[in-house]
Amino acid sequence: MDLSLTSTQSMLKDSARSFLSKECPRTFVRELDDSETGFAPEIWRQMVDLGWVGLVLPSEYGGADGSFTDAAVLFEEMGYACVSSPIHSSVMLAGLSILAAGSEAQKNDILPSIASGSRILSFAFTEPQYGWTPEFVQTRAVPNGSDYVLDGVKMFIPDAHVADQILIVARTAMASGADPNYGLTMFLADKNTPGITIQLLQGFMGEKVSQVTLQGVRLPASSIVGPVNGAWPHLEKVFDRAAIVMSAYMVGGMQRVFEMTAEYAQNRVHFGVPIATFQRIQDYIVEILNHTDAARWLTYEALWKLDNERPDAAEAISMAMASASEGMPRSCMFAHHVHAGVGGDRNYGLYLYTKKAKTLHSYLGDAPFHKQRVADLLHL
Repeated sequence: MDLSLTSTQSMLKDSARSFLSKECPRTFVRELDDSETGFAPEIWRQMVDLGWVGLVLPSEYGGADGSFTDAAVLFEEMGYACVSSPIHSSVMLAGLSILAAGSEAQKNDILPSIASGSRILSFAFTEPQYGWTPEFVQTRAVPNGSDYVLDGVKMFIPDAHVADQILIVARTAMASGADPNYGLTMFLADKNTPGITIQLLQGFMGEKVSQVTLQGVRLPASSIVGPVNGAWPHLEKVFDRAAIVMSAYMVGGMQRVFEMTAEYAQNRVHFGVPIATFQRIQDYIVEILNHTDAARWLTYEALWKLDNERPDAAEAISMAMASASEGMPRSCMFAHHVHAGVGGDRNYGLYLYTKKAKTLHSYLGDAPFHKQRVADLLHL
């Protein structure tokens, strides 16, 4: 097993670091976080021009045939800069779902525009009873003539407010006893379809997320992506791929938090010496580094297994996500212990990573969820 980056991946990492440090400095990230939409069209267009958006999509649909490790290298740098973008929603969730389950006509129609950035998709799965497995989906899609009528509420949906379309997961049948995962269907809807209401949620969150309310939303059968009642087997695989690149994003965030904390401890003088000489401060910094390294190596091991189609890739992905989703909030907590009041200074910017950690710790499953999944996959 060789977890080192290839020369091409190293070049991608360096070019991403250079671009993000120049175009998305901390002042810009803070302004973006404070803005109403959290979206910068000019940065999005530059990401498209750099080939980031279509990186993991097949070349036959306008993508670059990149591996998931390629995508993770990019997402790690985005996490390091604490930059948000619709790439994860539009490509890693919605795009890969269409690639996995859509018809050839749907792939040819939708995926090239996703890869080119001209069409942004949001992905709506989670609901007020939050969770990432089929039983948490209660939004109903009921046949009505040749159409379906959708009613329900989707919660904490990233990028819905800036998307052109939303890929909605709804329940078209109740789960059967023989197959508890039966009954989910995906629908692709224009954001402005009558009956769809999008409301940005307020709070201490690192992403702009929305409540998407569906009231009598009438969609034609042609809007269905994949098999009726059979979406879950496709979604489970997509969630793994989306999760591991998000794990890499959190690794990048933890790396930056570690560097900020170590640098501050070396420069902050108290009692006539740098606080980095104090044992308790050293303990906090070592804790951050341990969480960062653990999540990094678990993430890249899982990526290696995924890209090489190893049968145990799913277990490795959940182990990485458990480590990252637990490690990033804890790393930020330890960083605030070291920084004290400075950690709350908006100009300093540590709070941006803390907000991101609070939002991402349960995204695509929190640590207890992924630990239980590992146990289930190993039949323990």
